[in-house]
Amino acid sequence: MKNTIPPVKGTRDFYPEQMALRTWLYDTLRQVAESFGYQEYEAPILESLNLYAAKSGEELVKEQSYVFTDRSGEEITLRPELTPSLARMVAQKQRELAFPARWWSFGPFWRYERPQKGRTREFFQWNVDLLGADSPEADAEIVAVLATFFRQVGLTPKQVLILVNDRRLLNAQLEALEINKKDHPAVLAWIDRREKLAAEAWEAYAGELGLSKKQVTGVKAMLKKGDLWKGSDELVRFFKAVEVLGVSEYVKFDPKIVRGLLYYTGTVFEAWEVGGEIKRSILGGGRYDNLLADVGGEALPATGFAMGDVVVTLLLEKYGLLPKDLKIWPAQVLVTVFDQEHIQGSFRLAAELRQAGFNVACYPEAAKLPKQFKYADRIGARLVAVLGPDEAAAGKVTLKDLKRGRQVVVPRERAAQAIRQALAKQLPS
Repeated sequence: MKNTIPPVKGTRDFYPEQMALRTWLYDTLRQVAESFGYQEYEAPILESLNLYAAKSGEELVKEQSYVFTDRSGEEITLRPELTPSLARMVAQKQRELAFPARWWSFGPFWRYERPQKGRTREFFQWNVDLLGADSPEADAEIVAVLATFFRQVGLTPKQVLILVNDRRLLNAQLEALEINKKDHPAVLAWIDRREKLAAEAWEAYAGELGLSKKQVTGVKAMLKKGDLWKGSDELVRFFKAVEVLGVSEYVKFDPKIVRGLLYYTGTVFEAWEVGGEIKRSILGGGRYDNLLADVGGEALPATGFAMGDVVVTLLLEKYGLLPKDLKIWPAQVLVTVFDQEHIQGSFRLAAELRQAGFNVACYPEAAKLPKQFKYADRIGARLVAVLGPDEAAAGKVTLKDLKRGRQVVVPRERAAQAIRQALAKQLPS
């Protein structure tokens, strides 16, 4: 066997079986998003690097983005996330849109990371955003969309939880510890790395940021306060709204949730497997009220989340929640080709049946009928339509129901009616 050129590292091939699964996920996401009144949109795969440079964070821009210079000399990147693109799109037509705007999207993204279980370089991501509403209740709706998806696919609160915090609450706590306001972004990034570093390395990094031992002790104590949210009016309202929306069992406060991206301004959240093997967040999101102004628009409150397909698919697979009856082969009917003389007649019959609304595959060349019947069974066709010399001469079609093993000869003009009857119930006598 010749050596084949492998796919690019960190990408995936979607054979029909995997594509059917991706389509199922897409359809489920659509159903959930539309049940809350969200509209689908899409943004370009390519964006200017400048769109991310200001607000997405240095690690994402300098280490994880796929960047190249186009022929005009501009630095272009394959999009590593969608929120900046969304902000740019809204800023361009801000005075034409109806707010609050509810938008969702599902498409491909790229990040140059080390491929491992649950992480690829090319991935698909579900983005859901609510723009133009400045309230904890809007944040609660976004979280409810997510929780509704978990419930829809069968994930329970014992398997997955949405952990919530608020940047405003965190900043207030840092101020109380007399940490300079200009240092808050760096300190929040340090807190966000708590689970990624060994305890000694994490504390040593605090020294590099100029934090005193007293301040480090204060931060560590803050991160253990499970009732810290009660001191935040926004979070009190948020959790009341989550309860009214019927998803409170999926939502829990966690003072350690920060989110690394710089543009978050208020509520932040991540979803995690409960006590499981997946040691990374399933998704993340939060409030980003300043991003529209940063990309040239007018200030506009916004909140949303992004969920990649890789981790959530692993989670569904682990708990046996992936569908087992996905439609991989679309053809309901296979039209056989008896010989070269009758191939045009078979093609014409297939076209007529498609016009009648059926999914029809026609064997593309003359072959022995047993081979064609075997192929029909292989592709999951329910019915086989045979148009041989005898049928053609008599103006008839032989239909065989592969599921029930029954066969009947019908007038050609009644073939579509007979097929419809067979698919609904059984072949006519």
